[in-house]
Amino acid sequence: MKVFQSLFSSILLLTALLSLSPAVYALNDAEAVNISGSQRMLSQRMMKSYLMLGAGIKPEVAQQQLDESVAQFEERLLMLKDYAPSAAINNKLAQVEDLWQQHRVRILATPDKSVIDNLMRENLNMLKACNDVVDTISSHLRMPGTELINIAGRQRMLSQRIAKAYVALYWNGQSPAVRQEFSDAIRLFGDSLEQLRGSEMNTAEVHDALEKVASQWHFSQSGFELDAEGRYVPTVIAVTTESILWKMNDITKMYERIMATQSNS
Repeated sequence: MKVFQSLFSSILLLTALLSLSPAVYALNDAEAVNISGSQRMLSQRMMKSYLMLGAGIKPEVAQQQLDESVAQFEERLLMLKDYAPSAAINNKLAQVEDLWQQHRVRILATPDKSVIDNLMRENLNMLKACNDVVDTISSHLRMPGTELINIAGRQRMLSQRIAKAYVALYWNGQSPAVRQEFSDAIRLFGDSLEQLRGSEMNTAEVHDALEKVASQWHFSQSGFELDAEGRYVPTVIAVTTESILWKMNDITKMYERIMATQSNS
């Protein structure tokens, strides 16, 4: 019953989102890099929300995030298919769509510990397929600024991937593969943050926003260290990574505007 309720609420939300959008919205190139990058984030956000529901962590918030993420993923996939300027990009989007048809049903099902390992692997396949779309669009455009949008957008995904892995370790035990994924995501986020902070394209606005993320990222390390000692703080990590997600989303949009300005000049 819960599966059908969740599916029904997702359909209603998708209908509402689409009703607020133009019948056909043509993405520009900078928006396409951003939107395709957001699909990576949504894939991890959905899995995180599923795990939070299973573990009983902020269940009402987790259900809302899951429903919203499914609806947004559907809407943005349609936008990208309408945008696709090449056969290569169309092919990558078709691969995402094929995986999505199956993954959507499973991610909306009632959380079940017995299927987590398989679902996590399937989720990583979704992530890879979404990332291939971003890379293919970026290669097609070959424009200044696409790398910064890509990296900043990836930070959104990493915030959710870190939270996903943390909750999986908390609820489903000490999987070596998940622990490695957790460590790798933390390392890549830190390295990428420093790369963004050092970019010569940063405006004063971008610089200030990145410094706020750096401060919050430094604070979050304490939660990761507690995890290493076997004391989990999943609610704290969920809240912190959520805040980082939206800060990085704003920064990605700032880079999008920089790229759009340069392409029009």
